[in-house]
Amino acid sequence: MKSLAMAAREYLALRRTLGFKLRHETWWLPDFVEYLRSHGSVITTALALRWAQQPPDADPNWWAKKLAAIRRFARHHHVSDPRTEIPPPDLLPYQRHRLTPHLYTDDEVTALLQEARRLRNPLKSATYTTLLGLLAATGLRVSEAIGLDQDDIDYHQSLLIVSRSKFGKSRHVPIHDSTLRALHDYARVRDRLCPRRRSRSFFVSRAGTRVLHQNFHHAFLRLLRLCALDGQGGRRPRLHDLRHTFAVKTLRDWYRAGIDVEQRLPWLSTYLGHVSPTSTYWYLTATPELLALAAQRLERSWKVQS
Repeated sequence: MKSLAMAAREYLALRRTLGFKLRHETWWLPDFVEYLRSHGSVITTALALRWAQQPPDADPNWWAKKLAAIRRFARHHHVSDPRTEIPPPDLLPYQRHRLTPHLYTDDEVTALLQEARRLRNPLKSATYTTLLGLLAATGLRVSEAIGLDQDDIDYHQSLLIVSRSKFGKSRHVPIHDSTLRALHDYARVRDRLCPRRRSRSFFVSRAGTRVLHQNFHHAFLRLLRLCALDGQGGRRPRLHDLRHTFAVKTLRDWYRAGIDVEQRLPWLSTYLGHVSPTSTYWYLTATPELLALAAQRLERSWKVQS
């Protein structure tokens, strides 16, 4: 019988070939296997539960995600080792809840960009400044922006070709001329500072490879502190909140311009890469200003009908 560590490696390799990104499982499974070495060599529900509930002060949803990862692996491993127990799905159930997004002001985005420009390494400064600007200007997911390759920038049609999306579907994202110029300027700086790149990626690290999400996120947290936006006394803003801000500002501007938002919403949904407009509708309920504008539109409609 193969070792549990080998079984975990083969399982992760299989999942990757099927297209799963495995951002957490990559280190969760080896950690769980190491935990089992000192507590027993067989996966049991009790051991999986004890491991998942670490650290004890973590969010219960974090525990639920960890246990779900072990449940999937246990279901797979049970075929080769019938002693394996599969934790029941109602144990540590995941309770989905959405965090209230931080909506960045124009001044806050400007402050983040200014601090990014002050980073000591010139390539890192150019890369992170342009990445932040692109997220704010387009509402791309962070993974989509980092996943852009050199050939994914269509300078003739002012388009981004997003192929590394959340759901594995590609889409074309039109961009403003000012955004296109910023990308072109970055490419010139990048090629001058890093003439021998080791990756086809558009955004590169100091090593000439694709930017790692965790490195970018770590730098972003530092920029938040430098801008005094690190959530002192409240919730800390996230990179993903730049996407929320883009969507909310777009909807707000449509309302203020008197545009039929319900008719336009599928456009925004497609632009953002949502599966359906239902996901985009959440931005309406997440923002008091948008709710107020929607209520005003509805009130005007009632007055016209009456």
